[in-house]
Amino acid sequence: MTSFALPDLGEGLQEAEIVAWHVAEGDHVVADQPLVAVETEKAVVEIPSPQSGRIARLLAKPGDRVKVGAPLVMFEEGPHADAGTVVGELGEKPPAPPAATARQRPLAAPNVRALARERGIDLAGLTGSGPGGAVTRADVERATAAQRSAGAGEPLKGVRRAMAINMARAHAEIVPATVWDEADIEPWWSPQADVSLRLIRAIGRACSAVPALNAWFDGKSMTRQLRPSVDLGIAVETEDGLIVPVLRDIANRDAAGIRRDLDALKGAARARTVALADLRDPTITLSNFGTLAGRQAALVVVPPQVAIVGAGRIAPRAVPHDGGAAFRHMLPLSITFDHRAVTGGETARFLEAMIEDLQRQA
Repeated sequence: MTSFALPDLGEGLQEAEIVAWHVAEGDHVVADQPLVAVETEKAVVEIPSPQSGRIARLLAKPGDRVKVGAPLVMFEEGPHADAGTVVGELGEKPPAPPAATARQRPLAAPNVRALARERGIDLAGLTGSGPGGAVTRADVERATAAQRSAGAGEPLKGVRRAMAINMARAHAEIVPATVWDEADIEPWWSPQADVSLRLIRAIGRACSAVPALNAWFDGKSMTRQLRPSVDLGIAVETEDGLIVPVLRDIANRDAAGIRRDLDALKGAARARTVALADLRDPTITLSNFGTLAGRQAALVVVPPQVAIVGAGRIAPRAVPHDGGAAFRHMLPLSITFDHRAVTGGETARFLEAMIEDLQRQA
């Protein structure tokens, strides 16, 4: 028999959790056929079969965490191991479907499975209240409440586990400082205004004016890399936790293309289908937390980045205007930066460049 190990998933990921097998022992598969879905710290990833052949053994079960390089599957060898894409003879009676097992995989939507994994709930132990006996989000929430009332701890998995690890790393490595200000956006603001696009444009122009914040810093070697492309991480809130897909080269793209990619990335992040390539190597991050609540925030910089921009809740406020006072729509802004690599003056000039762009009519 030959084995197939969990491949390198990139981004320095060392392990993944088995979500679901798409094959069973004894099945014939062909090369590139979906083999197994695994959840990394950032996304759910489909791993294809590396070859055609017959599955001899599955070496992990759903819920297991497997290290990169550890064996996942054993393939049979010999003349009957690879049946190709055709099973049986033309005109042969189709084989009968396999008998139902005593413990079938419970019906549940992918987002419900993700929630159950996050809460440490075994779907097989739940009675589904959805169509056809499917387990619903409400079923998982009830099981979670029952678990908590019994005093059981809730293990962190997937995205939330990654968040805990990354925040601990950031706390240990970064020397944070934050600068706050606000932009008067009355000249263009309306309930239909695309605030996200204006923020993205402003960050791109500020990175051109002050490249020091569009950089990576290595604290061990004390080296800084000014990045040539502005690859903006966009913080997206999902049912499973915070996911940060990356918009590439925002300083050199038109608004329509950025909006199209932004919508696609947000949708993929919330569906947990975002590609690993779209999660890698942001050079600076935007958190538009004001769409939920909050005016100002000292956010967390995740290394090797050196800065994160925060945008708070837009609200009318009485401010000096034309020699008097007027109610104007104000957009609160914050920049938290790694003070090992960025100076306060650089950050202030970056924020000034953002405000100048945001206060333009168009």
